[in-house]
Amino acid sequence: MPEPITEQGQRVLTLWQGSWVAAFAVGILVWGLIVWSVIFHRKRSEQLPPQVRYNMPIEALYTVLPIVIIAVLFYFTARDQTALLSTEEEADTDVEVVAFQWSWQFNYQDQSKAEAEEQGSEPQTRFSVAGTPENKPTLVLREGDVVHFDLTSPDVIHSFWIPAFTFKMDVIPHQDNEFQVKVKEGTAGTYAGRCAELCGVDHSRMLFTLKVMEPEDYDAWVEKQEAKAQEEQQETAEQLESGAEDPGTGIDLPGPEGEGPEEEVAEEDTPADEETPADEANAPVAAGEEAGR
Repeated sequence: MPEPITEQGQRVLTLWQGSWVAAFAVGILVWGLIVWSVIFHRKRSEQLPPQVRYNMPIEALYTVLPIVIIAVLFYFTARDQTALLSTEEEADTDVEVVAFQWSWQFNYQDQSKAEAEEQGSEPQTRFSVAGTPENKPTLVLREGDVVHFDLTSPDVIHSFWIPAFTFKMDVIPHQDNEFQVKVKEGTAGTYAGRCAELCGVDHSRMLFTLKVMEPEDYDAWVEKQEAKAQEEQQETAEQLESGAEDPGTGIDLPGPEGEGPEEEVAEEDTPADEETPADEANAPVAAGEEAGR
């Protein structure tokens, strides 16, 4: 198993190991009884051995023992699931994960969707990182942070999976899922991420990279991304003031089965025999265009 880089991942690993210990214990008991029966109760003559029916102690054991095993496994699973899905701790970083056919967009926001709903507002995107099947996006996190993820999809079911988290969660259209992790200290490095749900022809290309940075490096990266987003927002505002067409107008996340704003842009602004990069990759709004809204 990969070494978990989150506190929640360590809990998953412990549950997995405990389940295998229980499975091996049951297996050893069952195979031991089988071997014992084969050796000590093999056929020795044609005489029919004594027939014993309705052995109540053994039948009670057959009933009670599986119930006890299942109850114990259920208890630890329910306990750990409750802890893994808890979002009560205040997050240091809020990221909206948008999975689409066939790549990812990571929107760094000022608060989670749940917090915004409680305040009757909408979360504001500070900056975004978007990818295409040809160019994998990079999700950057700071070690030691509590990170809140909001998961959403505009088309089909995907699954957000970082093996180093030892945890994955489905990204379902019209149903926002969420979870939190606490990134361990001393885990700075690069890790793989991918979609774990068969979502279409280019499912295997839905890859991304997770980069965990030390606090100083992460803060410098965030400052750079925010400055870049502000510059692009200012350029968009100047274009609008001068009467130029907003490059982001009419472009939105792709809809189910190719429906939605992406299709309209292709019909109105693009010749039928020519595809734009956005149409070819079904990519969502770029960071600057999202910030420009």
